[in-house]
Amino acid sequence: MKDAYSFDRDAEGLEASYGLFIEAYDRIFDRTGLEWYRVEGDVGMMGGTGAHEWMAPCAAGENDVALSESGYAANVEIASAEPQTVDGLPAPKPQPQEVETPGATTIEAVCGQLGVPPGAVIKAFPVIVEDRGPLLAVVRGDHRLNEIKLQNTLRAPFRPAEAEEVRELFGAEPGYIGPVGSPVPVLADEALRGLAGLVAGANKPDLHLTGVEPGRDFDPDWRDLRRVEPGDRDAAGSPIRIEPAIEVGNIFKLGTRYSDPLGARYLDERGKEQLIWMGSYGIGPARTVAAAIEQFADEQGISWPRAVAPFDVELVTLGKPGEEARSLSEGLYDQLRELGLDVLYDDRDDASPGQKFADAELLGCPLRVTIGKKSVEAREIEFQVRRGQEKGSLPLEGAADAAAELWRTLP
Repeated sequence: MKDAYSFDRDAEGLEASYGLFIEAYDRIFDRTGLEWYRVEGDVGMMGGTGAHEWMAPCAAGENDVALSESGYAANVEIASAEPQTVDGLPAPKPQPQEVETPGATTIEAVCGQLGVPPGAVIKAFPVIVEDRGPLLAVVRGDHRLNEIKLQNTLRAPFRPAEAEEVRELFGAEPGYIGPVGSPVPVLADEALRGLAGLVAGANKPDLHLTGVEPGRDFDPDWRDLRRVEPGDRDAAGSPIRIEPAIEVGNIFKLGTRYSDPLGARYLDERGKEQLIWMGSYGIGPARTVAAAIEQFADEQGISWPRAVAPFDVELVTLGKPGEEARSLSEGLYDQLRELGLDVLYDDRDDASPGQKFADAELLGCPLRVTIGKKSVEAREIEFQVRRGQEKGSLPLEGAADAAAELWRTLP
């Protein structure tokens, strides 16, 4: 990573520095030729009051990003959206009723035995919070707990409760615990609010409760705890889609997160000590290169964007030493370099034309130019644009300038 830091006198100064880095990073990634988007990110271990990430979508990405046509973009670690409604929700009941569910320790098993959709089941996650003790987090059965959101809510590390701890706390096996009559505090995801007729563990062996109504049968602390799902809707009503992406940059508003414990202060105009407000800014050159390869490679190999290609042009000669095609190739090589282009020159005598062309495809320079016997006869050089495989010819006279001009037009 390439890292940078800003040091300002107050929150206003930090906002200004942060904004400048956003503009700079946007321009940088525009110039790389990548497909990218800027998303809201989680401050994570860095801490602070805000973060943004630059993501390059590709199937090999290690991050999932929530996007919508209205412009919403956020890492799924912090993304929020309006949940989809539950079809087939059971009718409300005046109070919860116990039903036997032998062996039903999973959402799928409960749904199969009771004939309800997953969204009608309350999924329970017992956790042990550091320095605080046990807590029960609950979400809809068709949703997933977002552990990053839970940790940000708790502002403390946590771990899943062990099976024996669950038995001691709830008096039931894991899979049969629920929020009604819970012996520990309950955190409930907002998607459960307002629902009725739900199913939850009864905190008894082989029993579940039907007709559960959050807010009536248990009084939780309401929070956003779930992972957004495809088809949820953003604040503008647009459906959410989720794509994998490579994180190529991230920035953080650190504020006084580090200057306070480190005693990093300055003297203001009145001679009074004030804490420095910090920002942290990281960009990943290696990740950017990896994203470029992933986004634009095809069956033949790499297809570099012009701005990040290791070489601008690959020059392939089909002439042997002493032949005119070889001398023309060497002259073109020098001329292209004089124009400021980085040139990869394939002058191997032990490689066939087919092998040279296949290797050029694999290496992926944005532009390939070739000089052989036909070039000498026609007084032209052949070119191929790597992306799109466009082929053509350029006059041998002034070929270097023509090739350089063509290269400047490439993505």
